[in-house]
Amino acid sequence: MTCVELRQLRYFVTVAEELHFGRAAERLLIAGPSLSQQIKALERDLGVRLFDRDRRSVALTPAGRALLPRTRALLDQADDLQRRARRLSGSEPVRLGYVNWLPADLTARTSAVAQLHVDAWVAPSHTQAARVADGSLDLAVCWVRDEDLERRALNARLIGADRLYAVSTGKDTGEVNARDTVVLLDDDTSTWSSWNAYAEDLARGTGARAVRISDGGITGSAFFDHVRRSPRPVVNSPKGQTSPLPPDLVQRPVVAPTIHWTWSLVWRRGETRAAVLAAVDALCDGVGELGIHGPDSWLPEGDPHRDRLA
Repeated sequence: MTCVELRQLRYFVTVAEELHFGRAAERLLIAGPSLSQQIKALERDLGVRLFDRDRRSVALTPAGRALLPRTRALLDQADDLQRRARRLSGSEPVRLGYVNWLPADLTARTSAVAQLHVDAWVAPSHTQAARVADGSLDLAVCWVRDEDLERRALNARLIGADRLYAVSTGKDTGEVNARDTVVLLDDDTSTWSSWNAYAEDLARGTGARAVRISDGGITGSAFFDHVRRSPRPVVNSPKGQTSPLPPDLVQRPVVAPTIHWTWSLVWRRGETRAAVLAAVDALCDGVGELGIHGPDSWLPEGDPHRDRLA
C-alpha cells in the first residue's frame, strides 16, 4: 500500500465532521477541487471508499465510520509526538497567523524572546481567531469583538490600527463626513464576516449608507468599479489600504467622526508557555493608542479597545 500522508487523514476527519466538501475546504483553507482529489487519492491508497457522495449530499460509508475514530486517535498521537519533539529540542516555535497586516519590525521585536513562525495561511479575522482557539495557532493578528473573545476564550491586546478613508471619483480630495459615505457589505460571509460586522455597525453609528454586493468587491478592481458607480464616496476596507488607486479615483479623509479599524493580537486564556507570553509582551508593549482615542474617533460597538475612547 502507498504511504498515507497525515495531511490526507486530517482532510478525511474534517470532511467527516462537516459532511460537506465546500465547508470542509473553507475550514482547511484549500480549494474544493483539491480537497476532493486528496480524498479520492486517500481512498485509492487505503483501498476503501470513505464517503458516499453525490451533488446534494455526503455521507460516511461503513468503512469510513469504522476508520474515523482510529484516524482521530492517530492524528492526536502525531500531534503529541511533534509537541514532545519540539520541547526536547528546545525549539518549539510560537505560531503566529495574520490577515493582511503585520508590524514592520515583527522579527526585531521578538527575536530575543521567542522563535516566531509566521503561518503561511493568510485567512480572514474570524478564521484566524478560531485557529488560535482550537490550538492550530498560538497567536493571531486579527480584528475581534468582545463577544468573539468571550465565545472563544481568548485574550486580546492592541497591536495596530488603520484610519480608514473613502474613495471617490473626481478631483476633490477634501474631507467627507462619515454620514455622506457608502460602506459595502458582501454576501460572502465566509470571507467577509468581520468586515460585514464592522460595516453594519459603521452604518448604524455614523449614518453611512450600507450597500449590499455579491461580487467580492470589498477590494480590488471590483471595488473601484463600485466607486465609479456610486454617487457617494465609498469607505475603503483595511485589506484595500495599500492598493494603488486608478488615476480616475481619489482618496478622501473621513471625518465627523474619524473611523478606525483595530488590529488585536489574540491568544488563548490560560496560556502558560513562557515563549508565547513573552512574544505577546514584546509585540504589544509600547504600542500606544495609535490615534484611536481622540475626541472625534469612532470604533464599533464591542471593539475590545473602544472603552478607552475619550
